[in-house]
Amino acid sequence: MKIVVTVKLVPDTSADKRIDPGTKRLVRSGVETVLNPFDEYAIEAALQLKEKAAGSTVTVVTMAPESGKEVVRKALAMGADDAIMISDPQAEGSDVWGTAYALAKTIEKAGFDLVVTGSQSTDASTGEIPGALAEYLGVPGVTYVRKIEVDGTTVKAERETDSGYARVTTELPALVSVTKSINEPRYPSLKGIMGAKKKTIAVQTLADAGVDKPVGSEGARTELTEIATPAPRGKGEIFEAADAVAGAAKIIEFLRERKLV
Repeated sequence: MKIVVTVKLVPDTSADKRIDPGTKRLVRSGVETVLNPFDEYAIEAALQLKEKAAGSTVTVVTMAPESGKEVVRKALAMGADDAIMISDPQAEGSDVWGTAYALAKTIEKAGFDLVVTGSQSTDASTGEIPGALAEYLGVPGVTYVRKIEVDGTTVKAERETDSGYARVTTELPALVSVTKSINEPRYPSLKGIMGAKKKTIAVQTLADAGVDKPVGSEGARTELTEIATPAPRGKGEIFEAADAVAGAAKIIEFLRERKLV
């Protein structure tokens, strides 16, 4: 089974985030770049599937500047077999649809049986890439998966819902996005870190990947027109209730005044 995991390189989640008022893009210079934490759960899920299916491989695919090679190498240190990086200035400013299309063309060219993704990224948090990617690939997409197993060509998954979970079955090829409930990502071992240095990271342009439609800023279907700093949060109101009934009444009054109930 050929498993592909998509990953994103994001600014360190603990760093202060700034938006460039000119480009209206997240400022990435001067901030450490890391693997999107949500994608580490996808890598772990793929590695566990690989360990259960003899002969399986795991390929990591990302769209990022070539300078991010060493960040991608962490996925190889965890156990992935190789990686493909789409590094092209023409990809800068890609929105969800452009990113998903470029990833889909790359994955199609590389070949796949199963695509595993994280549920979202820590910088944009749209959660839309998995669905768009499945659509471009023309395969079933099962999102928010907390448990997965592959039996032959059949994928069996438990999908998280607001009221519990749903059991979903589909056939390969397919795409699944996983949640943090699915596993605990492994730490790269010293052997894995040393071995990762010998693994292949293929750097491709958009043309190499077979991308035949405009992506980046030129092909973006969405546009950020305005940014604003949130107003400072005001002081909270403290109300001392005589008893639980009075406290509950005050809370209901508070919510009604704000038309929240």
